[in-house]
Amino acid sequence: MTQTIIWTIAIISVLGAVLAVVLYLVAKKFKVEEDPRIDQVEKVLPGANCGGCGQAGCHAFAQHCVESTDLGSCFCPVGGNDVMQKVADVLGMKVEAKEPMVAVVRCNGSCENRPRTNEYGGYASCRVKAALYSGDTGCSFGCLGCGDCVAACKFDAISMDPQTGLPVVDQEKCTACGACAKACPKGVIELRNKGKRNMRVFVSCINKDKGAVARKACKAACIGCGKCAKVCPFGAITVENNLAYIDFNKCKLCKKCVAECPTGAIHAVNFPVIPAKPAAPKPAPAPAPVAAPAPAAPAPKPATAPAEKPAPAPAAKPAVAPAEKPAPAPAPAAKPAPAPATEPVKKEE
Repeated sequence: MTQTIIWTIAIISVLGAVLAVVLYLVAKKFKVEEDPRIDQVEKVLPGANCGGCGQAGCHAFAQHCVESTDLGSCFCPVGGNDVMQKVADVLGMKVEAKEPMVAVVRCNGSCENRPRTNEYGGYASCRVKAALYSGDTGCSFGCLGCGDCVAACKFDAISMDPQTGLPVVDQEKCTACGACAKACPKGVIELRNKGKRNMRVFVSCINKDKGAVARKACKAACIGCGKCAKVCPFGAITVENNLAYIDFNKCKLCKKCVAECPTGAIHAVNFPVIPAKPAAPKPAPAPAPVAAPAPAAPAPKPATAPAEKPAPAPAAKPAVAPAEKPAPAPAPAAKPAPAPATEPVKKEE
């Protein structure tokens, strides 16, 4: 029994050693020489392995860069222009700087703008929900609200707003890797240029129904009226299949389309708020010359009815005081005696 165990161990050990030698010889014989620059390029990459570059990972992207004759088709969205410049230095090539990009949610169908018509009770996944039916609102193009984009983001740059039911992108954390855009079955999320000072203008709707149908499903839907395209002086807006689209490469951020949109489907992001200038006080009008008033005609006297004489009030009887005895009359005074009469003296002739 003991010898059997010993022989078994010995045979297995010898067999393993022989196979190891054979594998070593085969590896040496069929060894594939790899360009050492691949490892050098991979070292300068961020190592996120997000797939935003279109490759399986950072090693595959490094191999793609080494094999390419031009770096114009190669771009690492996580590292940006700084990382691509380092890659160009390693490979001895030139690379043009590209505009930084950011993920944009092109749906404004909040709970207020897009009322629910039914309630979904299945597995909380946008892909599953999209495979079963068009959604729980009247719009079959908008966000489904299950958060597949949030789960796909490796940089914690996107979250769901509980009040609106829509995803919100943190532009400071977003690396434009495109993972959220790939995870969205409706194609609501798009990668667009960040723009000057992070200012952007875009149509926040992808509904291709006719205007009346789209407006009935969502208050903020694009109705394809074409007013925005008519006022754009740069030809940056096109209307196809009842839907307007703004080309960010042509848009000059004039915002004329924003003011023209009747439904508010066009959004302007990160623009400074300019306070309205107070209106200048209007100068007081000069007083008009006052004309001398014309003499007023005498007003006719109103005819007055003859006043009726009031009936005489009955005279009140005076109160009779108790009669007093009259005082005795005084005695009559004595008459003076008459003076003696004198005869006139006759003058002698």
